[in-house]
Amino acid sequence: MELVAERITEKETQEIVLSDYEIERGKPMPNLTHGSLQANIIVQIALGYANEYRIASEVALATQPDGTTPDIVLYQNRALNFINEAAKQTEAPLLTIEIVSPSQSIDEMIDKAHQYFDFGVKSCWIVVPAMKGIAVYHDKENFSFFHHDEKLTDSKLMIELDLKKIFI
Repeated sequence: MELVAERITEKETQEIVLSDYEIERGKPMPNLTHGSLQANIIVQIALGYANEYRIASEVALATQPDGTTPDIVLYQNRALNFINEAAKQTEAPLLTIEIVSPSQSIDEMIDKAHQYFDFGVKSCWIVVPAMKGIAVYHDKENFSFFHHDEKLTDSKLMIELDLKKIFI
């Protein structure tokens, strides 16, 4: 008797082991490095720009085709709607920030950045923990890369961050 093993694709394997968090948000579960970088970025932006921008984490956006949930978003400073806030934001944030997880590729993050630009985002940052740096995109093709010992400058949003305070 001959046994024939079914071939399971990598995607099917991933679907089997996805957590509720990953299914709900469509991205990997964050680890300590991811969470720390996310917190550090939020704190540094809040310290320098709280009067200008509303900063938030894990906000669902109505991007096409299925929606996305960036790690961090920035809107013009505005009051919150505590009663009737939509589940998915239809207004594009000024900035989206994605932090690459170990199971994600840079190509996946660039594809997400393209979705964000199609949605109307002005600037997209891709944080690359393994390289201790951040790529700042202002459109689908052009970016600047800032290393952990430099100051990040986002000229579209007039934001400057000392990355030594992010990658600590």
